[in-house]
Amino acid sequence: METLELKNMQQAGTEQEVDFLPLNGTDYIELYVGNARQSALYFQTAFGFQPLAHAGLETGLRDRESYVLVQDKIRLVLTSPLVGGTAIGAHIDQHGDGVKVVALWVDDATYSYEETIRRGATSYMEPTTEEDEHGWVVRSGIGTYGDTVHLFVERKAYNGVFLPGYVKWEPTYQPEAVGLRYVDHMVGNVGWNEMNKWVQFYADVMGFRQLVSFDDKDISTDYTALMSKVMSNGNGRIKFPINEPAEGRKKSQVEEYLDFYGGSGIQHIAVATDNIIETVTELGQRGVEFLQVPAIYYDDLLDRVGNIDEEITELRKLGILVDRDEEGYLLQIFTKPIMPRPTLFFEIIQRKGAKSFGKGNFKALFEAIEREQLLRGTL
Repeated sequence: METLELKNMQQAGTEQEVDFLPLNGTDYIELYVGNARQSALYFQTAFGFQPLAHAGLETGLRDRESYVLVQDKIRLVLTSPLVGGTAIGAHIDQHGDGVKVVALWVDDATYSYEETIRRGATSYMEPTTEEDEHGWVVRSGIGTYGDTVHLFVERKAYNGVFLPGYVKWEPTYQPEAVGLRYVDHMVGNVGWNEMNKWVQFYADVMGFRQLVSFDDKDISTDYTALMSKVMSNGNGRIKFPINEPAEGRKKSQVEEYLDFYGGSGIQHIAVATDNIIETVTELGQRGVEFLQVPAIYYDDLLDRVGNIDEEITELRKLGILVDRDEEGYLLQIFTKPIMPRPTLFFEIIQRKGAKSFGKGNFKALFEAIEREQLLRGTL
């Protein structure tokens, strides 16, 4: 009897370890915005994204237009409605400018859809083949928290500029890149008592595993608190921290987000660089504003994190934070919200071995966020 039970446990463990939904990486992130052309100009100018593709009236669309920007492995799609009464317009009306689609690169979009639906996902887009003279792409999609969706993109038979229906976009204005390389992780904010529900969704439906969790003792200040769990796919290329509010004396950043976004959604996009000092210096010169921690943060920095390659004076001047785990250390900094509503922002991160998310910086970071909330009158 014991031998049979042990065998069953071993088989169950083996099945759990199988990555039934292999993901090759983040294919693109699509934002619904009020003015795609102006937003594209902003991401070119401020963040160094390069023009890639365009779709709109000139390509046969009548209800929307999209501009696609790229920097190394990061692709942003900025989409706006061209007429009233569209689902895109309704999304913008409720949420403001924000992330609608997190597209995941897969080898088989039909299988990915069928398997996640079988495991309990809600359908957003049935497998659809799109073709042009450059080949074909299959896309499918499922719903996640709020109005955010995941699209599965299969593009092994396509060699066009982006997707069928898009043409190359070649404006004369093309500022230099700033050294952003790939999407490190994307953070979602969900409502009260919803974090575990979506953690379970990513575990059951998409086969993710939990890397780490933080409770209100880890992520709190004198006024506000939140809880977070980090989910990752099998190969570690996709990481989704999920936040929910926790009880505090005043309104937390997650509560502020939920109020202004009108529900759950993507809070920030963390993008990696190989030289955070050069990248942040360039971003600052282009007008990107960052959260700043008090200068005292750096007084005992080396005592907390040990020896690092960077000069403390440079980090202090730029406001870059440092944290260490068992694997190494990381450097990170967070922009102020980049949209009119205090919702979406970016994190710039450089990993030097560390696999974690900067737990040692939480208190300083959230106090900096609270100072911004106080200025907005929303703390």
